[in-house]
Amino acid sequence: MAEISAQLVKQLREMTDAGMMDCKKALVETNGDIDKAVEYLREKGLSKAAKKADRVAAEGAINIKVASDFSKASMVEINSETDFVAKNDGFKELGVKTIDAIYDSNISSAEELHTLSLDGTKFEEYLKTQIAKIGENIVVRRIAKVSTSGNGIVNAYVHSNGRVGVIIALKCNKAESVGKLADFTKNLCMHAAAMKPQVISYESFDMDFIKSEKTAIIAELEKENEELKRLGKPLHKIPQYISQAELSDEIIAQQTEKLKEELKSQGKPEAIWDKILPGQIERFKADSTILDQRLTLLGQFYVMDDKKTIQQVLNEKGSELGDEISVVEYIRFELGEGIEKQESNFADEVAAQLG
Repeated sequence: MAEISAQLVKQLREMTDAGMMDCKKALVETNGDIDKAVEYLREKGLSKAAKKADRVAAEGAINIKVASDFSKASMVEINSETDFVAKNDGFKELGVKTIDAIYDSNISSAEELHTLSLDGTKFEEYLKTQIAKIGENIVVRRIAKVSTSGNGIVNAYVHSNGRVGVIIALKCNKAESVGKLADFTKNLCMHAAAMKPQVISYESFDMDFIKSEKTAIIAELEKENEELKRLGKPLHKIPQYISQAELSDEIIAQQTEKLKEELKSQGKPEAIWDKILPGQIERFKADSTILDQRLTLLGQFYVMDDKKTIQQVLNEKGSELGDEISVVEYIRFELGEGIEKQESNFADEVAAQLG
């Protein structure tokens, strides 16, 4: 059996919020494999999804630039070693010049930055000069570029602290709708910055993923119900379905018939069923799409109107304009995302990237 160190237990606890003894048991059961231990805890309802952001130690800033006609947008993440340097005027100037260069070029990756010139020198040399001036290692970690043509619009948002940036592109059928969607698109970006959807819609999920997540979500809700029961509070409903991907027309039809039987048994006049059923079906869908609400942009409830999902808001906006609106691209950067701090030193990681 692998030796389970206190450091490994601490790392798992920071990733999952599970109790110390639960973490130790999970690591024993999985022979010290931390990824399997995370899944073990989730299946036991002792953890939510791994909190990768809590394992990150990266500073810097995210910069964006959007075309005045909303036809394209660019975004860049630049990492520094400390938050102090990220607030430095020289670092801020570097961010502005870098996003301008990216926006004006045809490059599509951070690696291609070295082919560009900035202030009359190769970008690589310019960056080294700035590192020498600022006195800290700096890495241009990743970039994103989104453009649209025809009846499309792109807008973006970077949070005031520079730690989160989002680009969203919408498509519609009428050219006259495009000019009326700029603020709406930015509001969607602000929603995504706050609510952290991972994908646009449930169509990105495969059934194996849904099955795995269902096991973890049900275990999580059942565990929470134990505490709610102890406190005498209403319990969570344990869902049979967790994604729109599971809700076939047949299942909706079956649920409709079931609800009709309930209305009949309650003595509700059949003449008013049509007024009651739509709301009940919507509640059923909301109770049956927990995964979509957590991970998908379209399935989340809108922060500016939490009674409606983003998809419903898009549908309403389309009706208002006499058009059909869809999200065709979504990119979200969170500073330091995916740079996992275990026992390594961030300065060494940055230096390695520069190497």
